[in-house]
Amino acid sequence: MRGSDFAGLSAFVTVAEKKSFTKAAKDLDISTPTLSQSLKALEDRLGVRLLNRTTRSVSPTLVGERLLARLKPVLADYNAAIEEVNVCRDQPGGLIRLTVPPPAADVILMPALSRFLKRYPEIHVEVSVNAALTNIVAERFDAGIRVGRRIERDMIAVRISKDLGFAVAASRDYFKAHGTPETPQDFRHHNCIRFRFPSGETIPWRFTRAGGIYEVAVEGSAIVNSESLALKLALDGVGILYHAEMYLGPLIRKKRLVPLFANSTPVEQGLYLYYPSRRQNPPALQVLIDFLKAEYKARE
Repeated sequence: MRGSDFAGLSAFVTVAEKKSFTKAAKDLDISTPTLSQSLKALEDRLGVRLLNRTTRSVSPTLVGERLLARLKPVLADYNAAIEEVNVCRDQPGGLIRLTVPPPAADVILMPALSRFLKRYPEIHVEVSVNAALTNIVAERFDAGIRVGRRIERDMIAVRISKDLGFAVAASRDYFKAHGTPETPQDFRHHNCIRFRFPSGETIPWRFTRAGGIYEVAVEGSAIVNSESLALKLALDGVGILYHAEMYLGPLIRKKRLVPLFANSTPVEQGLYLYYPSRRQNPPALQVLIDFLKAEYKARE
């Protein structure tokens, strides 16, 4: 088999799994026209059509389905063979693909990734920062970072952060103009900056009291999905913001924002690195797992 055939077959598997030339091209780090030409050349050499193409979708033909079923275990064996070679290297190497939400990128990776890459120059890391819940198997990521409760039960999860607290705060200018709430229920009468997740849900404003946790319904003139924009609105005195302490905490400590009900906000499960259950991890991934575990212990 020629090298071009192998590359074409690998590209075919990626397109068939992604069901999109655009997504597959992005995954393979090539242009969409180049990928399309590669698949067309493969079909011409084999003399069969492997993919049905429409303006809205891409799907394997019957022949393509059969080929895909045969190729997937072959490519899995190929990747396993490459990993076995990596085991024998003096320095671990290879590519690690990670999907992480913005808080994990800011709190876990930003302080540590530079040191990791300098320590292991043969390892390459591709990080996709995305707040949406990503299927790491279907999207071909090696691992992800998420809050513990959001991780599927069939995954292996390793804690890499302490539990995450929430805080609620606003600027002094806001309180001078609108008064200071005396209880969480008073937020109903204030302009509240709300944060929306990719799922469409907004962060619930929850508070603790004897007997459990309760939620306050709030309204406001701004709903955003950007931490930096939410913080800017709060700093500018637009309204009161309820968000993760990791974002509000530094501004509170610098006295740029004033906290409210600091002992009444609940704690969320910490961040975990998670990955599919398998007998042996790729060496590069195992090195990253050990590194982030050590980082967490050093912060405790």
